Amino acid sequence: MGVIIVANLLEVRKYNKKDYKSVVHYSLPAEQALYTSMPIEVINTFLKDTYNQPFVICSGENIVGCFAFYTEASGNIYTSNQNAILLKSFSIDSRHQKKGYAYQALRMLPQIAAKFYPAKDEIILTVHETNEPAISLYKKAGFQYRGKNYNGEYGIEMIFHMGL
Repeated sequence: MGVIIVANLLEVRKYNKKDYKSVVHYSLPAEQALYTSMPIEVINTFLKDTYNQPFVICSGENIVGCFAFYTEASGNIYTSNQNAILLKSFSIDSRHQKKGYAYQALRMLPQIAAKFYPAKDEIILTVHETNEPAISLYKKAGFQYRGKNYNGEYGIEMIFHMGL
């Protein structure tokens, strides 16, 4: 299945059907849910679009986070790089925040991308310009803001890059 483990504390793997119950009970406060999709929405999107691959972040038996990699180059409107992966809907369940899981999982992304998408050479993400905690976290984890923005449905989205 391709499990990646860091320091025996965190595991990131592709979503599978047995994760559904945990994903349905995922919790995000309203102020965070403004900036991301709930994991159940990520899963439902995957069922319709196989270029969206959901991943779960686990600590022990608990799903503590979720995100998706979008791999179809023509659907990535934020870059002209045909070998870029779009990181979408990254979040940590509110019951598991402030434990370092987000930073650890973000630092694992290059390994995950290399394992599942070896032809890709960059990860792209967007973050709303008002989401200062996320901006700080992405920078700390190694993403770089190159001054480019996207005028999204809910305002200005900053585009961040991480080379692989």
